[in-house]
Amino acid sequence: MSTILDLHTHSEASEDSRAPVEAYLNWIKLRAAERPVDGIVLTEHRQFNRDADYRALEDKFGTMVLRASEVETNYGHMLVFGVNDDMTRRFDFADVHLDAQTLIDEVARMGGIVVPCHPGRPNIGLYEHYQSKGPLENVVAVEALNGGSRKGEDERSAELIAKYGFAATGGSDSHLVSLIGLCATKFSAYIKTIDDLVQELKTGNYEAVDFRPRRKPVPHAVAMETR
Repeated sequence: MSTILDLHTHSEASEDSRAPVEAYLNWIKLRAAERPVDGIVLTEHRQFNRDADYRALEDKFGTMVLRASEVETNYGHMLVFGVNDDMTRRFDFADVHLDAQTLIDEVARMGGIVVPCHPGRPNIGLYEHYQSKGPLENVVAVEALNGGSRKGEDERSAELIAKYGFAATGGSDSHLVSLIGLCATKFSAYIKTIDDLVQELKTGNYEAVDFRPRRKPVPHAVAMETR
């Protein structure tokens, strides 16, 4: 039984988002045919709310809600899955200058996994930093598809994945309700908890999936008339 999760989302807990979690889940329910995701992972910027409880919303909408974090490092932005007390004591997630290699290694040692997100994005993506600083060690996966990517960004991510053999994830990076589930990750295994997710992310047995609507090609005759 497979599981499809949007691994990169921001609710109103992030300073640049105004999207309530309940609104996300309602949108997913209404558009299940277009974006068949089984759950979302809240990756709030520079924080981790260990006390947040979404069980009532999960029961109401039949959609799983897991929690992770998006942090900022000297190699760009990264998603931290499997956050626990050891990690939050070791790292100040609000620090925008975390050392990427230390983060990757220490999080792995403490039972989690770090996934660089939107790696093809200028300034805050892994691709650009690899050009100037060289590669990091022990990177298992990077985000191949990001719902907020601009032209060329996903292509740069694909280039990085092909060169270094990373596993590929997908996430909407949604800050608006209507963007939830545009990109996601399909796992071959059944996932129910954050521990399940971390275990599966380490295996590489998954693929990025794209639910963004495709633009219909303009008929040749119409294209000629508009010139």
